[in-house]
Order: sequence, then structure tokens, then C-alpha cells
Amino acid sequence: MTLHGQYDTDNIFAKIMRREMPCVKVYEDANILAILDAFPQSDGHVLVMPKAPSRNLLETHAKDIGRLFGTTQRIAAAVKTALKPDGIRIMQFNGAPAGQTVFHTHVHIVPCYDGKEPSEHGSAHAGGEMADATHLQSIADKIKSAL
Repeated sequence: MTLHGQYDTDNIFAKIMRREMPCVKVYEDANILAILDAFPQSDGHVLVMPKAPSRNLLETHAKDIGRLFGTTQRIAAAVKTALKPDGIRIMQFNGAPAGQTVFHTHVHIVPCYDGKEPSEHGSAHAGGEMADATHLQSIADKIKSAL
């Protein structure tokens, strides 16, 4: 089942997986890649995605869904340990009307802190600013150490 369209092999996540675009990696194995969002809604905003091409969860093979959410749980636990947020949002969008802006299946892990609402304008699509790469790397190192 698709939500309006074919998989675009030139989407930003496909380019990152082919090493054509840089990223700050948190985790990688044969099936899953997790990176820090370059336009984070909060410090430690991680994107977890299957390497197999699919536009959304409805197009993702069941085995990849299991791997995706198992890895999401593991990374969210590492975010909790490393960054000590007061809460964590875990979100997944399917189709543009639902808020999806990159049409490769992915899950957002967004740490939440009391008194500081995550930015709803964190994405490049919403006009947010790109985070400093050095700052992102220091956050990634903390999360990796907790994995």
C-alpha cells in the first residue's frame, strides 16, 4: 500500500545512506541507521530509519518494522540515560497531510525537558536553522556511550 507516490531514490535519507550527504550518526547496523536531526526540535532529536527503501510505514516490510521499533526503543533508552530528559516523544508520520516531509520511513525520538517546549519549527521544511555540527557530534557521542 502506498500513500500517493513512488519511492524517490534521491530523497535526503537515501543520499545519506549512500554517503552522498553528511550526517551525525548515532547508530548503524546492516538494516537500520539512526542519525541526529540536523534541524532538531530539541537537543538529542534522533531519526531512526530502515535502510530498505520505503516511503512510509504502510510500505515497510514487517521484519523491518520490528527492527525499526526495536532499535527505536533501544536508542530512546540511551537518550534517556545520556541526556536525562523529563520525557521523550516518539513520532512517526505517514504522508504529507500527516506531517511527513521526507518520504523515507523514519521515526523521530525527541527528548522533552520541563519548561522548554520542543521547537515545532525545528525542521528545514518549517524554516528552522541547521544545528552546529560540533554540538551535534558531542550529543551523538553521549548517546552512543549509553548504547
